[in-house]
Amino acid sequence: MTTPRDTPASRRTRANGDGTVYQRKDSRWEAAGYVLAPGNTRRRVRVYGTTRKEALAKLTEKIAASNRGLPVPSAQGSVAAYLTYWLQNVAVHQLRENTHIRYTACVNRYLIPGLGKKKLTKLTAKDVRTWLNQLRTTCQCCTRGIDARREQSRCCAVGQCCHKLLSPLTLTYIHSVLKSALEHAVREEEIPRNVARNVRTGTPRPRRFEPLTTDEARQLLTATQGHRLHALFELALHTGLRKGELLGLRWEDLDLDAGTAAVRRTLQRTSAGGLTTLPTKTRASERRIALPTRCVQSLKHHHEQQQREREAAGTTWQHDGHVFTTPQGRPIDPTNLTRAFTTLLRKAGLRRIRFHDLRHSTATLLLEQGVELVVIKELLGHAHIGVTATVYAHVRLRLQHDAINTLGIALGSPKTTETVGSGESVGSGRNEPPPRAAVIR
Repeated sequence: MTTPRDTPASRRTRANGDGTVYQRKDSRWEAAGYVLAPGNTRRRVRVYGTTRKEALAKLTEKIAASNRGLPVPSAQGSVAAYLTYWLQNVAVHQLRENTHIRYTACVNRYLIPGLGKKKLTKLTAKDVRTWLNQLRTTCQCCTRGIDARREQSRCCAVGQCCHKLLSPLTLTYIHSVLKSALEHAVREEEIPRNVARNVRTGTPRPRRFEPLTTDEARQLLTATQGHRLHALFELALHTGLRKGELLGLRWEDLDLDAGTAAVRRTLQRTSAGGLTTLPTKTRASERRIALPTRCVQSLKHHHEQQQREREAAGTTWQHDGHVFTTPQGRPIDPTNLTRAFTTLLRKAGLRRIRFHDLRHSTATLLLEQGVELVVIKELLGHAHIGVTATVYAHVRLRLQHDAINTLGIALGSPKTTETVGSGESVGSGRNEPPPRAAVIR
């Protein structure tokens, strides 16, 4: 009578559902068993190893994952094939056109050349980390052949690398695109987990913006007096609306009697549709805001001016309801607005800033006037108050210093209070101008 110990290892009986393990003719060991597959079905998988123990361990791992409800990956193609599928069938319906163009450029320029040949199901966090480290330290002139396309080589072709490296912000953006694509592969049950989420790229150096001080804001508004878009610049400084939101405003969105404006859309230039009206950046960006009295008056004057331009244009007028238009009634191109803004800055003798810095100027000046953070969050249309708090942390910190100094004055001795009240010592810090350089994440 034979016992289990006398039975050959390849023929030992395993419990129901544990699968089978046997040795092949080529001396390798094969283990097979049924696991969960996409669509709540089951299919038989096979794994191999040089020893029985190795093959059995691989099968046990797959069965354990199946018992936890994780289906076996069904993707058999490469990372490049899936990224192409994701761009053409998924991202194109979820992203704005300009965002989709940037994603496509990122995939074709970095992701496919770096990771495209790897199997999607075999991509590991180590692969992603190794590729990002290589991307971080590789000259782009050499990798992408930029130097070869120049009329006169000045990098690797002449034996002197210029070390044109990608910025930390670009690396973070590339990593985020890969994470988005793999996250959708997980949702479609193509892969069991998103390996890109296990890779840390580090916190990039924050961008800097330069808001206008109160005196500079007054100086700019003075320079816009008499300009046909004076109402636009005044509205931008008083409400913090984005450039696209300002250009997308229609007269039907304004209630000048009640002094309110509904922000429902944004105007952008796309490569396919030209100047196109799109929904706001986020759901939180669709909001109703209060208009200052001086902005209401400026908009009324602007409406009268627009009527005069309409009469002067005659049959060439192409008005479609926008508040701010060209003299012929067409929507204003965002690039042309930027040019006009730069000209006004030069006319006013101010330093050059971005148009978007007017939005930061509004929030900074409101915080300095003691307006609550939640009110500024609603005005700017941020999705979460944490965004507002992070972006303008520098202003809040300075206000905390002022508050602490004020408390110190109140708790100090009468002699100290009198000295401070005369403007000779501690309280002098309140007259310092706000910093022109601030960080934004």
